[in-house]
Amino acid sequence: MTLWGGRFSDGPADAVFALSRSVHFDWRLAPYDLRSSLAHLAVLEASGLLTIEVAGQIRKGLNELISEVTSGSFQANATDEDVHSALERGLTEKLGPIGGSLRAGRSRNDQVTTDLRLYAIDHMLAVAGSIIEIQKALIAKANEYSDAPAPGFTHMQHAQPVIFGHEIAKHAHAFSRDLDRISDWLVRTSVSPLGSGALAGSSLPLSPERTAKDLGFISSAANSIDAVSDRDYVAEALFILALVGSHLSRIGEEWCIWATTEFGWAKVADSYSTGSSIMPQKKNPDMAELARGKAGRLVGNLTSLLTTLKGLPFAYNRDLQEDKEPLFDSFDTVLLVLPAVTGMIATTEFDREKMASAAPLGFSLATEIADFLVRAHVPFADAHEAAGKCVALCESTGRQLHELTDSEFAAINPNLSPAVRDVLTVQGALQSRTTIGGTSPKSFADQMKNLSAAVAADSKQFADKSAAFSSMMGA
Repeated sequence: MTLWGGRFSDGPADAVFALSRSVHFDWRLAPYDLRSSLAHLAVLEASGLLTIEVAGQIRKGLNELISEVTSGSFQANATDEDVHSALERGLTEKLGPIGGSLRAGRSRNDQVTTDLRLYAIDHMLAVAGSIIEIQKALIAKANEYSDAPAPGFTHMQHAQPVIFGHEIAKHAHAFSRDLDRISDWLVRTSVSPLGSGALAGSSLPLSPERTAKDLGFISSAANSIDAVSDRDYVAEALFILALVGSHLSRIGEEWCIWATTEFGWAKVADSYSTGSSIMPQKKNPDMAELARGKAGRLVGNLTSLLTTLKGLPFAYNRDLQEDKEPLFDSFDTVLLVLPAVTGMIATTEFDREKMASAAPLGFSLATEIADFLVRAHVPFADAHEAAGKCVALCESTGRQLHELTDSEFAAINPNLSPAVRDVLTVQGALQSRTTIGGTSPKSFADQMKNLSAAVAADSKQFADKSAAFSSMMGA
């Protein structure tokens, strides 16, 4: 079924219909289309454009369709062009010609972007819920290793010792920023386009403010042309999802490295690993690899839409049919990857002994020598130079820093007294990093307390939003 044709002498060619047809992917908008139709119907009835009797029949038909779409007993067919035409067909099959009355005062242009906003909000709230679950897993794992020293890395080289829980917790902070972006996005997306018509608004006595409120939006669109052509909310959603994917990819990369024989830190649970079809001994961290791989797909979806949007003139253009599949795919991908990575994190065990023995390697305590000299009022440039000379001496003689003699320390810099040995331990290095956000046990404990409180607050915030949205959809 098509929603146009009166001025045409012939229907579309088969190739044209095949290219135009979108119901095979936009059918997932059906629940949101039906809900926005109920809101539009209420305005048509309140304005007197539909009688109470006709509005009642249409409302009954829409509610029946909601049940049938939910159960799967009503589906799009091969003649339907898109989700809107499929649902209007279903309504007219129930009610006859009066089913077409619902089209008054709206266009597919404002209808589809209203539906897509509702879909995006619903699924972004689901993403937020899954992000909170992975944060909880990260916090639990970080607390489990709150007393485990490990090497910290920059440039993939040993840098300074850290508490391993501090290393794990960094990912939870990245996801907190994703949740902040989602919160901001929800505000910008909560604008109803319904009532904008094809592009110029409507001459009928509609109430966009009422439909906006009915559908849980904060406001209605201030410019009808912008309303039907704006897909910033889709592009921004794709950016958020791509960044979530990037954060998942970083986790995947680290898990892959830690699970190597060379590192041997991570023991990934069997239930989150796979084997080889030819090598019986293999245990591969495929969930980590897939998380890393899917990030490229998410970035690609964002790039695809931005390329589509970059040159569209005036109001609605059919190019905007290309907004849905990247968004659908990105939501599907993120909601698929997040639970798998969450489970992988929660069930991975780390080798404390290997991490601790690796913590001082690579002369990772050299900064302690420089800081020791700074506390003795040596300019940092000179302190840095002296620490570097200590490392050079160790490298040339095959020793570690703590193995240098008192006279060797003093020869490099007279301020390097025997007391320097007190800071040349992993525990001493950890204890000294007491700044906010640092890796000392005290700083780490404070960090985890604040992080846990933030996650709890986000959990409540998004649970409340999800409940409100579900209530609106069930109205």
